[in-house]
Amino acid sequence: MLEASNNSELVTIPNKRYFTIGEVSDLCQVKPHVLRYWEQEFPQLKPVKRRGNRRYYQRHDVILIRQIRSLLYDQGYTIGGARLQLSGDIAKEDTSQSQQIIRQVRLELEEILHILKR
Repeated sequence: MLEASNNSELVTIPNKRYFTIGEVSDLCQVKPHVLRYWEQEFPQLKPVKRRGNRRYYQRHDVILIRQIRSLLYDQGYTIGGARLQLSGDIAKEDTSQSQQIIRQVRLELEEILHILKR
């Protein structure tokens, strides 16, 4: 996930449910037109759109934007490279969750087998 050391110059994210594009722009030090462009380039970034097509970002969107910013501006990734990096991170998380679920199911099945053997 996003390392705090990579974004030491960024402001702490307030404890709010939704953020406007202007607020996110200030929090992430990225201009609004860049945020709109990143929405097209990164499928993971999907802010809620309300009346008048106004965007409302949630906390996880802000964290994702900061991660994209770090990949592009600090680590020197291209848009395509950052997209691959993010999709790889998501795949790793999915694999980890799947392994956890499999371990839990296996333990439960072993308990059932132990009960049945009695």
